[in-house]
Amino acid sequence: MRLVFLGTPEFAVPTLEALVEAGHAVAAVYTQPDRPKGRGQQVAFPPVKECALRLGLEVRQPLKIRTCLDELAAIDAGAMVVVGYGQIIPQPIIDLPRFGIFNVHASLLPKYRGAAPIQWAVANGETVTGVAIMQIEAGLDTGPVFDVASTEIGPEETSLDLAPRLASMGARLMVDVLHRVEAGIAVAVPQDHRHATLAPILKKEDGLIDWPRPAAEIHNRSRGFLPWPGAWTAFRGERLNVWKCRPAGVEAAGPPGKLTVKNRRLFASCGAGTALELIEVQQEGRKRVTAEAFINGARIAGEDRLGE
Repeated sequence: MRLVFLGTPEFAVPTLEALVEAGHAVAAVYTQPDRPKGRGQQVAFPPVKECALRLGLEVRQPLKIRTCLDELAAIDAGAMVVVGYGQIIPQPIIDLPRFGIFNVHASLLPKYRGAAPIQWAVANGETVTGVAIMQIEAGLDTGPVFDVASTEIGPEETSLDLAPRLASMGARLMVDVLHRVEAGIAVAVPQDHRHATLAPILKKEDGLIDWPRPAAEIHNRSRGFLPWPGAWTAFRGERLNVWKCRPAGVEAAGPPGKLTVKNRRLFASCGAGTALELIEVQQEGRKRVTAEAFINGARIAGEDRLGE
């Protein structure tokens, strides 16, 4: 099938590669403009652009996709595939391809509609998630679903661990759905909007640790919010990033946020009488270190309490 592909992040790369490998004619790849990245703020290509150039595909990087109606119409693609493009597709473009626009969404729709489904599924302590192939319509991830594939989320798995697996699952499922579409046997099932949940774009404050929460909830949020905004708190008036932690099999030794050292291990009291073991942390302006190194360097005292 003649396709147009719209995508930007690393998560979209496996789908683009799978479409080409399956023999689809990708007439053009649309992705976000190159932007500064990292501490040096050097201009970097989006991962999808790097992939498209490697595959010898035409790359287009408009500031706004809505300005591209005429050129997309001229391509005359049978379908469009969208994976994490980063812009809302306007209705005139949705109406262009005769088979429609297909999207790989990283959740079991209608759960976790929105920009950060992987992160919120982990942060909320879900044990199962997956991918859905959806037909794009005007609403936020509200279109009918052609197929889903599920996978378990491990108890220590982070959003960074989970994303590549979901990307590969979505790529395979998209190829299969498009095959059914071409054969005229694809069936899209409307979503049950009563069961919809949202996965909004992450904000810095989402990573702020609320110590009165139970330790398991704080642990889940720390796993889900990697690499950004991460899990963070205040320590002696400065920011402390908690890179790695786990619920501890000990009772809280004080009010929420209270730090305790036992056998060179560091624990923070949480809500519901629970405790969280801090494994890797990073003080503001310093390197990421183990809890033991932090204990030695910061000289944790009995009155130290996180969040203050």
